[in-house]
Amino acid sequence: MRRHRFQSLAEVFNYSISKYAKKPAYSLTDGTERYTYQEFGERCRRLSEQLANFGINSGDRVAILSQNIPNWAVAYFSIVAFGRIAVPMLTELSSNEVVNIIRHSESKAIFVSKRLIEKIPEELLAQMRIVFYTDDLSIARVGEEAYTCNGTISTPTADDLACIIYTSGTSGAAKGVMLSHRNFCANILASWKAKPLRRNEVFLSILPLAHTYEMSVGMLYAFSHGAVTYYLNRPPTPSVLIPTFSKIRPTLMLSVPLVMEKIYRSSIVPTIEKSRFLSRLKKTFPSLLYWLVGMRLKKTFGGRMRFFGIGGAKLDVEVETFLKKAGFPYAIGYGLTETAPLICNAPPAKTHIGTTGIAAYGVKIRLENKDPQTGEGEIVVKGDNVMRGYYKDYERTLSVFTEDGWFRTGDVATVDKKGRYSIKGRLGSVILGPSGENIYPEEIESVINDINDINESLVVERNGHLVALVHFNDDVLNWSYENEDRFVEEMDRRKEEILKFVNERVNRSSRISDVEVEKEPFIKTATLKIKRFLYKEKKEDESPKQDKS
Repeated sequence: MRRHRFQSLAEVFNYSISKYAKKPAYSLTDGTERYTYQEFGERCRRLSEQLANFGINSGDRVAILSQNIPNWAVAYFSIVAFGRIAVPMLTELSSNEVVNIIRHSESKAIFVSKRLIEKIPEELLAQMRIVFYTDDLSIARVGEEAYTCNGTISTPTADDLACIIYTSGTSGAAKGVMLSHRNFCANILASWKAKPLRRNEVFLSILPLAHTYEMSVGMLYAFSHGAVTYYLNRPPTPSVLIPTFSKIRPTLMLSVPLVMEKIYRSSIVPTIEKSRFLSRLKKTFPSLLYWLVGMRLKKTFGGRMRFFGIGGAKLDVEVETFLKKAGFPYAIGYGLTETAPLICNAPPAKTHIGTTGIAAYGVKIRLENKDPQTGEGEIVVKGDNVMRGYYKDYERTLSVFTEDGWFRTGDVATVDKKGRYSIKGRLGSVILGPSGENIYPEEIESVINDINDINESLVVERNGHLVALVHFNDDVLNWSYENEDRFVEEMDRRKEEILKFVNERVNRSSRISDVEVEKEPFIKTATLKIKRFLYKEKKEDESPKQDKS
């Protein structure tokens, strides 16, 4: 069993390229851009030398703006394994956000894909000492008089910074999270304790590498234990994923709840409802139905899946109940960028419906300001996974730590006798009821999302009343008729059905007073969580404008 306790990502890098030298490390799903661990290590070292030639020293910041490809990992390790600090950016960021991050981080170089370089203004590119294309790792341009050959590198220590990750979350306030080598190594060990990897594991990556969830578990953990990781060279649509599952037959992958929830509502439920045989089984032999559908689902994913990690938001209870009964090997994780990210986890054999698992290995958790009646309190944590702070923002850093040094997550939860935590919602989204009770909009939204034809929903407070914002599936309403009487009548009918359905299933204080239908999908974060702050105010003539953040 491999339980190597790493102290830095430099140690992870050197250990893996030596121990797994001949094994495949990375590849695109079409078989191109392939690296063995040895080839990967050699490419990283050559890139590091090029950075040093252009005066990029240990401690300097280097940005990455690229889609998921093997060369993203090459760029990352050529930075962090040699003492530099990576500044990864999400591809969905607007040009203005990219500029702000590069300037705020004072990045001296950047790895950028050819299709995204247009997001960086010419004057900012001119300030870079060197610019690499991630597509082929060629040099896109160099700065004037930048070739000095005087860059110095050093082996990073556990407490040296490895990454600054900028995140706006759902609140809209961007912040640079400083994560150390110790933080990432703590997550590697916690991942091993939760689900040890076997020989010849095959990862499929579909989430953005610029987010800690995919970076820590999907990239660093896989790399540290000799797995091969495949990246898609196209968006992860069903038409792309299904043949990919059959081709590479992954054993592990990470996802967000929305992916599995869409599969369940758009494919599994309609299949059962349209089949007379399956509908009869559901009533007479439900266990057989779940077994049959579960087998089909496993086959769809390639037939070898043994760990399907779900994190980033709360999984719908109805969907989780189905996965549990169908025997699908899903796992649940909870964490934040600030904790690199694991706080709680529940591997496939230990999932419990509605909970997010127990504290991850090495993580201490307590509930702050716990309500003696409900048992609800804010999750605060301590451990080697907790960030150093927010870059250039001492006041904000102080605000998220308790006086005795525990990190405030901003998430409200309860814990059962077996140490399993159940997330209720965010402190920032809690609505105070008329009698002073806490109302968690996420719980009402889970009820709304169980209604057929609803894609997603959001509950907000307006003038002391709860209002449900809903977005229907694409084929439900024909918006080309939105000004006609029959469209308005259909809309009103569906609103009434939603009100009745929800208010019969929630407590009195959680009943909704009105329903608003969104024409466009909700604007989301990288982990597909709706940006609540954009919808707090009532829209007038149109939905919130789409942005790229």
